[in-house]
Amino acid sequence: MDKPRDKRPKTMNYRSVTDLNNAIKSWVSELPEDLNLVVGIPRSGLLAASLLALYLNLPLTDVSGLCENRVLATGRRFGRENSIDFSKNNKILVLDDSVNSGMQMAEVKARVEAAKLPHQIYYAAVYASPYGHRYVDYWYEIIDNPRCFEWNVMHHDILTRSCVDIDGVLCPDPTSEENDDGERYKQFLVNAKPLVVPTKPIGWLVTCRLEKYRELTEEWLRRHGINYHQLVMMDFPDKESRIASGSHAKFKAEVYKLVSADLFIESSYDQARQIVQLSGKPVLCIETNQMMNPNILIDYYSRGKKLASEALDNPVKASAKLLRFSKRKFSTLRYKFLARKKKRG
Repeated sequence: MDKPRDKRPKTMNYRSVTDLNNAIKSWVSELPEDLNLVVGIPRSGLLAASLLALYLNLPLTDVSGLCENRVLATGRRFGRENSIDFSKNNKILVLDDSVNSGMQMAEVKARVEAAKLPHQIYYAAVYASPYGHRYVDYWYEIIDNPRCFEWNVMHHDILTRSCVDIDGVLCPDPTSEENDDGERYKQFLVNAKPLVVPTKPIGWLVTCRLEKYRELTEEWLRRHGINYHQLVMMDFPDKESRIASGSHAKFKAEVYKLVSADLFIESSYDQARQIVQLSGKPVLCIETNQMMNPNILIDYYSRGKKLASEALDNPVKASAKLLRFSKRKFSTLRYKFLARKKKRG
């Protein structure tokens, strides 16, 4: 397995679809009044825009629709009285789920400006980075990196830096009848239906499946187009030996600590909790849909201990590293302060 880049614990910021929904409901009162149209930036922005349009009972479209003067079709409840006349000067909100570097938002703005529309257009994102918020007129929350969202985590570049469980994440867990360590289990390995097919390569598949089932597992992954860097399996002769070891979470945590992964995606709540404790690194639990982060005090203690050790060997280098760390923290706090100040008025 690959050697780690950095063993320091990190906090991973995570927002679920429920979080997004609650954010939009709380955000409505802060947005411009009398909007005529909500425009979603494909693809993730359409999720946020659709929720907002439903709450405000406004027409919805995407960026292409805005530039081409068309809206998405609606059901009977919307009604003709709420349609939009593109020949008038309308108040329009262009919305994305998040803005990080600002590159995509800048591209959207350039495209809309090139269309020379007669409207009053505002740009917004539900979530923004300390840097990205400057590209929008409105945002709901500043979120530091690293971060990931429920609606795109399995199709995000973060997967290349993640350890991912198989059963309960990529496919269902076997039933007690299927999990017989025999012919029924082999049939499960062959015929299990995927729950999700990630569109990005996975860094490390880390599973408690036994090595003797590697060939069947690799064939299933290949057949369903799931790409990965390494497949790490438990090396016991049979199911009874594996259960007797009681080392499921310990095995996963040791792999997680050894490789250069930033996140572990685990199906079981109990195992996720143990992996966090044993590895000191974040775990996304699929069973409860929550991000479990290590204690931040452990992070600062580990960094402080490392800097103290380095100071004995090279005080100048250690002082420079401490200064850089302090500047990063100050910069983040400053952006958060300015963002809150701007939101208040």
